Amino acid sequence: MTDVVINVRGEHHMMVAAELGVARVAVRFDGPTRAEVVEKAQRLGAEIQDELRAAEASGAITKWSSERLSVWADRPWNDKGKQLPLVHHASVQLVSEWKDFSALSEWISRASERDGVTIGGIGWGLTKEVESATEKTVAQGAVQVAIDRATAYAEALGLKNVQAQQIADVGMVSREMMMKGPAPVMMASARGAMADSAPAFELEPEEIEVSATVEARFIAN
Repeated sequence: MTDVVINVRGEHHMMVAAELGVARVAVRFDGPTRAEVVEKAQRLGAEIQDELRAAEASGAITKWSSERLSVWADRPWNDKGKQLPLVHHASVQLVSEWKDFSALSEWISRASERDGVTIGGIGWGLTKEVESATEKTVAQGAVQVAIDRATAYAEALGLKNVQAQQIADVGMVSREMMMKGPAPVMMASARGAMADSAPAFELEPEEIEVSATVEARFIAN
């Protein structure tokens, strides 16, 4: 009997608990004088940097970074079409990667209560070691699914021998082996009427989906 070519896809995915929380915080002040907004942003930015250094020293943070101070000005317009006096702006962006979610929640709560601080969002991730190991596992799972499908098709045709001819990420026989977690999202809903000692936000780490899809070609006879 002539060999039969069987083309299949194999998919596999795993849900993995987040190990890291990436916090994005902005310090920003606006006002009529440049010197005042720069001084406020620099002072508060330095205070937050000190807090992040302390958290890193305690082991709660794996790494953090701070952008250089940005300063600009503009002249806004009111609703009557009149241009208003010059407004100066000063901003500092800070990003920190936390492995202690309780410490992250407490710090975010304190930071959000300060004038001039905006919480940009929390993104969830995995350590490189876990990410690599999980990607390997899902890749192997996707290949096994492809093998099982090809074998099932062959058996339906009364064929017994199935041999792999080609296997690749989608798009390379369509490229897709991805680790996808949710896009950085704002924190879970704020609590109201909280006690002073309790965090103002409840962080709920997202599970991260790690998935792989392969395309494979088999010969059956």
